[in-house]
Amino acid sequence: MLYFQVDQTEERHAEMYSPNHRSQTKDMNLKYTSYKYFDCNKPFSSQSYLSRQLPVLSNQTLFKCSVCNESFSTNATLNTHLLLHSNEKHFNCSVCSKSFSRKSSLNTHLLVHSNEKNFKCTICNKSFSTKFYLNTHLLVHSNEKHFKCSVCNKSFSTKSNLNTHLLVHSNEKHFNCSVCNKSFSRKSSLIAHLLVHSNEKHFKCTICNKSFSTKAYLNTHLLVHSNEKHFKCSVCNKSFSTKSNLNTHLLVHSNEKHFKCSVCNKSYSTKSYLNTHLLMHSNEKHFKCSVCNKSFSTKFNLNTHLLVHSNEKHFKCSVCNKSFSQKTNLNTHLLVHSKEKHFKCSVCNKSFSRKSSLNTHLLVHSNDNHFKCSVCNKSFSAKFLLNKHLLVHSNEKYFKCSVCYKSFSTKSYLNTHLLIHSNEKHFNCSVCNKSFSQKSNLNTHLLMHSNEKVFKCSVCNKSFSQKSSLNKHLLRHND
Repeated sequence: MLYFQVDQTEERHAEMYSPNHRSQTKDMNLKYTSYKYFDCNKPFSSQSYLSRQLPVLSNQTLFKCSVCNESFSTNATLNTHLLLHSNEKHFNCSVCSKSFSRKSSLNTHLLVHSNEKNFKCTICNKSFSTKFYLNTHLLVHSNEKHFKCSVCNKSFSTKSNLNTHLLVHSNEKHFNCSVCNKSFSRKSSLIAHLLVHSNEKHFKCTICNKSFSTKAYLNTHLLVHSNEKHFKCSVCNKSFSTKSNLNTHLLVHSNEKHFKCSVCNKSYSTKSYLNTHLLMHSNEKHFKCSVCNKSFSTKFNLNTHLLVHSNEKHFKCSVCNKSFSQKTNLNTHLLVHSKEKHFKCSVCNKSFSRKSSLNTHLLVHSNDNHFKCSVCNKSFSAKFLLNKHLLVHSNEKYFKCSVCYKSFSTKSYLNTHLLIHSNEKHFNCSVCNKSFSQKSNLNTHLLMHSNEKVFKCSVCNKSFSQKSSLNKHLLRHND
């Protein structure tokens, strides 16, 4: 195909050459001649260089890679590309010893260790060390995702992101952690993981002073302090600051739970949830509360507990104005005001709004009381019930009533006590309309209207509707 030809006419000559083109006999002192291609009008310093670039300008791909079938317009470009498939990496980074097959790749990598980031995104103001990184980042703000995964049909904006994703579907994990033997499909993932075993955390949050081992972790953390949550769950409309958090949340709505606990056979949707659960079976509690010396197996549980000692309660119930330090606690509390109780006890048909409440209740019907109090020999079906009971024998009472200054060993006891000082009685008896501040008191009262007397005296066989009445009666036999 003929891309250009020499024409002696002035009109054709003007198409081929720029206005400052020298003639064959004059202006020989000019350093270069500027040639232009007809279609794009791009200037080139020589006719031979223009000839080499003509396949590129015409979108012709003449040289094909024998490994991945990618095509190139010049043989030189193909040879440069072939270095990617080669294991020979002669260019080493002097900072982190990472190796590269091309010097240009090394030079691009060295910018990672530099603090100079002159290319800024006009959308989110994020800065980058090279224009290439900026252009790659700009695809995040674009809805165009032309690269689709053949396994799960997930789409990506760049081919490199697709290739990285494909490793998820691969069982090949050649990079092993020398500390915990965890395997990874990518070296970059292994390097990021190794920072977990390191105490070096150079990236500090300017808001809460929390430190992180990588800038990526810090950037992800900063989203916690942001009110921007652009990723919404299509099932429950809950919003998240990152897509990864949304994807993790979506597993809650899924019935697929492939990660099973080897101790109690409980299943989880993610491995991280399983690992957190396994700490419950462990006696190792390295995180201690500085206020009451209570220990916890995870830092998250400690941080959650610390809110108990805090007076900050930003989450208020719209029904009874009760305040909570966490939104999860508020959501749990709201179930008290709800009439929906989908979890029914198979023994006594009592209904509960939460599955956890049902599980706790089922322990009442269980004869397995393996947890015995070392002080009074009282037995309990669960360890948490024993721990709660042990506080009775303890003189440590950190929770004080702001009205009468009476102290309590647990916050729940304090909250129950505070109802005494309150005139609010939301629980009414359907028989005699008597009101109570607590549902438990109402349930106890209802037994008076019932003919069922479940508690029998072992001495005289007299029956009682309440255990407290039985206990009072037994005192008479003791006297």
